[in-house]
Amino acid sequence: MKTLAFCRVLWYNVCMENREMQTSNTEEMVTISCAEYERLQQENAQLEAKSAKLEEAHARLEAKFAAREQEQAQVITSLTLQNEWLLEQLKLSKKKLFGRSSEQAEQMVMEQLSFTYNEAEAYVSGTKAAAEKPVAVKAHERKRQSGNVLDVVPEGTRTEVVEHRLPENELTCSACGSELVEIGKEVRRTLQMKPAEFWIREDVYYTYACKNCEQGTGEANIVKAAKEPALLPGSFASAEAVAYLAAQKFVMYSPLYRLKQEFQRQGLKLSRQTMANWILQASDTWLRPVYDVLHRQLCKETVLHGDETTLQVLKEPGRTSTSKSYMWVYRTSGCAEYPIVLYEYQPSRKAEHAAAFLKDFSGWLHADGYQGYHKLPENIRVVGCWAHARRKFDEALQTLPKEKRQESLAATGECYCTRLFQLEQALVELTPEERYTKRLELEKPVLDALLAWANETSAKTAPKSALGKALHYLREQWPYLVRYLEDGRLELSNNRAERSIKPFVIGRKNWLFSNTPAGAQSSAVIYSLIETAKENDLDPYRYLVWLLHNAPDMSRTDEAWAESFLPVNAPQECRSPKS
Repeated sequence: MKTLAFCRVLWYNVCMENREMQTSNTEEMVTISCAEYERLQQENAQLEAKSAKLEEAHARLEAKFAAREQEQAQVITSLTLQNEWLLEQLKLSKKKLFGRSSEQAEQMVMEQLSFTYNEAEAYVSGTKAAAEKPVAVKAHERKRQSGNVLDVVPEGTRTEVVEHRLPENELTCSACGSELVEIGKEVRRTLQMKPAEFWIREDVYYTYACKNCEQGTGEANIVKAAKEPALLPGSFASAEAVAYLAAQKFVMYSPLYRLKQEFQRQGLKLSRQTMANWILQASDTWLRPVYDVLHRQLCKETVLHGDETTLQVLKEPGRTSTSKSYMWVYRTSGCAEYPIVLYEYQPSRKAEHAAAFLKDFSGWLHADGYQGYHKLPENIRVVGCWAHARRKFDEALQTLPKEKRQESLAATGECYCTRLFQLEQALVELTPEERYTKRLELEKPVLDALLAWANETSAKTAPKSALGKALHYLREQWPYLVRYLEDGRLELSNNRAERSIKPFVIGRKNWLFSNTPAGAQSSAVIYSLIETAKENDLDPYRYLVWLLHNAPDMSRTDEAWAESFLPVNAPQECRSPKS
């Protein structure tokens, strides 16, 4: 029993020792597992941090790559647009050098016209049936000359008759000796010409005395013949001479140095300085007052046209000889009682010059897209020019290959503009009131369709392309372009002013520049009277002779003498000869 009890005690002790050992091992193992877990957590955290850094670096690389790709795409797009722009400019330059000056649409564009505007008007009305039929424009017919001299000279031209008869000693028949009898004649007409003539005119004014009074009182009663006032006191210039010089320079665009050379070939030693002084003095003394009256008459109108072009003046105070000056032109519209065309010289293109010239004017002013006109007072309402809008689309059209023009967006834009001109042509003979109503009926739908098309097309067109510039001009100028709808007296374009400024531009190509501001302003005055005379069907030379010959005498007794010499008051002898 004791042995069994001892064995049990021994077994218990062994079991307890084993349990303590197991417990100790377990605690040790738990301690080791916690440390390992913490180490693993730290390593995992480090790995996650490295992974985050790698992902961040990868994201940065992807962003850099995307940015570089975008940058490269932008560069490619920019170079492509630049290349297209350069090609457009090259084609436009070639067109200006070698192309047509006319703005008439090409045949292929006109073939597309009907289809395009059928669509435009259907867009507004919702039906193809609303399309207008094409308007036939009367073509210009050139008269063929028959070869008869009477067909080329004006009516009333002096005819010199030279008769060729047989001498008396030859009026005998060689066969029988009888007298020859005139039975017919043959007439051959030729055109005779000779260079300009010049001669000296001596005006001799005699003095008279009463001998009876002298015998009776010792003093004679002296009477002198009345003298005609001199055109330019102290000068040998005549009205005819000054008018001839002015007509040659400002009508025939012949510079004074060429006139000097021509005169020298005829033996006339007339210097450029003398001719220039005659023109300047006559302009300041006799033409400027008439110009001022025309200016006052112009500002009484309600519809005008305006334009400007560059001019070089060599001796302008405070400016270099290469500085740009400007010649402005203002003229009446087609609704005026009689036309007036006035030029004004100014050293710059600032809007203040136009505002000063038109300070007494209130109404509509036709002009191009120059922003200076839009800065004029509110009483002057600017009317845009559809010829300029169409020209922009035409330029865009010329940059395209011929095979791509017909279906291009530029052709569509030009067709819209051309349609307006076609519709306007059919309204020429109407009264302003009738024209106003018809424009709203026929042209307003085309305008609405054009604006909708322009807004849609602009969103997908490069702004710097020729088409983009045309669309930008159209949308920017739209409030001014549609203003012609407000009154039937207004016109679709500013072509009147452009036609009036053209003579000055042609003259500038020949004489190149003005020497002084006074000379430039004198040119403006002379151009004004000459172009106004031409618009009133007057011969400029005859009109100037009449004015310069009679103004000095009338000015002595009539303070308002200048009004008498307006082109509208010129006599019949100043009219241009009709062929």
